[in-house]
Amino acid sequence: MKKLLTFMLIATIGGSLLNASQSLSLESALEMLKSQNLEIKSAQIDIESALQDAKAASANHYGKLDFIQDFARSDDAGNVFGFKLSSREATFGDFGAQEFMSSLNPSSPNYVPDGDYTTPPSDLNYPDDRNYFQSKLKYEVPLFTGFKISSYEDIMESVTKIKKLEKSQVVNEKIYEMRKSFYDMALLEESISNLNVILSNIETLEAMTKEMIEVGYAKKVDLLEVKAKKGNVERLISQMESNKELLYHYISFLLNQKVTSIETPSLEIKTPSISSEEIVKNNLDIQKANRGLAIKESMVNVSKSAYYPMVGAFAEVATADDTFLGDASDHQSYTLGARLTWNIFNGGADYANVEKSRLDYLKTKTQVALANSGIELQIQKIKTEIDSFNKDIESLKKELALADEIYKNYEARYREKLSSMSDVIIKQSEQIQKILQLQQTINKRNERVFALEKLANGDER
Repeated sequence: MKKLLTFMLIATIGGSLLNASQSLSLESALEMLKSQNLEIKSAQIDIESALQDAKAASANHYGKLDFIQDFARSDDAGNVFGFKLSSREATFGDFGAQEFMSSLNPSSPNYVPDGDYTTPPSDLNYPDDRNYFQSKLKYEVPLFTGFKISSYEDIMESVTKIKKLEKSQVVNEKIYEMRKSFYDMALLEESISNLNVILSNIETLEAMTKEMIEVGYAKKVDLLEVKAKKGNVERLISQMESNKELLYHYISFLLNQKVTSIETPSLEIKTPSISSEEIVKNNLDIQKANRGLAIKESMVNVSKSAYYPMVGAFAEVATADDTFLGDASDHQSYTLGARLTWNIFNGGADYANVEKSRLDYLKTKTQVALANSGIELQIQKIKTEIDSFNKDIESLKKELALADEIYKNYEARYREKLSSMSDVIIKQSEQIQKILQLQQTINKRNERVFALEKLANGDER
């Protein structure tokens, strides 16, 4: 057993190390995100809760069955007689019949020739105390509620769909954040690679400057300028490495597990080809707004239900005795019935409630139209920004290529003592500036592409 446990432990540790050493692809990360992200799990719980609310609303159609167990003890005349009557044990003696008959007996000391109809019978008015146990099953069911229950069903169905749409929004938001994190990482690695090339060039320039100082063709201040620029580039690389570490922490947070290595995607992201009309039609915010409008419409129907009569039916079976379930079959009883309740007048409150619900519906309808216009405006704004960034990126790539050539030219001129070290450093600074500017522009362009995909519910067509 010890050997088996040791083998399983080694296998588990080995598998964990293997998984830790593997780089996580974007596709795998997105699949893991849907099942591991805590916010998505919370949204799923909200859906399940809404489904239970919908079941509770539908359950009203089937009425309710109650078991009622009463226990009482009383010497109140009305209660005692009622207890006996309910348990089918009432007798003539409970009415004082024995006392009355004795008043008709000539041999009785209480004899009254014409009978005694005015003396209160003691057996009826002063009974002994009595226990009362009643066991009852009662079933009540609504037959017609003025469409109130069906309207509440429609409301809860819309609420459930809204919760599902909210979960889809959470999923899309987390996909957006995950994709952006992966592409941010790709940009950082690209920028670090470019800066490492520049750092290598600076180190070459540093070595060359040292040699030129030895032969008297350069000054110590030239070397100081080179070292200062080298420190600047190293600082930039260090900052980007720190940003990479922060991105890994954020990706780990999104996936709810530790991530130390990922496969960075290509920096080229195509602009979604989906039309603005399709985006507006399928947009989750618009779908939520439409569901909210359906709820307001159902609320109008709920308000109108006050104009209709309410009809319900009930049935009950019961047994009663002075002991629990005593002679239950002999003392059982049943009741069947129905009730109609119709409010004829309540001072115009029903009309006011209907009008308020109708106005809420009209207001929501206006808000839905406004939401459609807002999404359309947002789409056009994002598309315009993407086009602008595309042009900026093309221009910056050309400017970076020119800056690279200018730097190489000035480096060669410095070797020939045709330019100063300050001129070389300035051109190198322009080269670094173009790299960082290009990175920022690509980052902004990617963020806008992801934002457009998010509006399109993650559609990347």
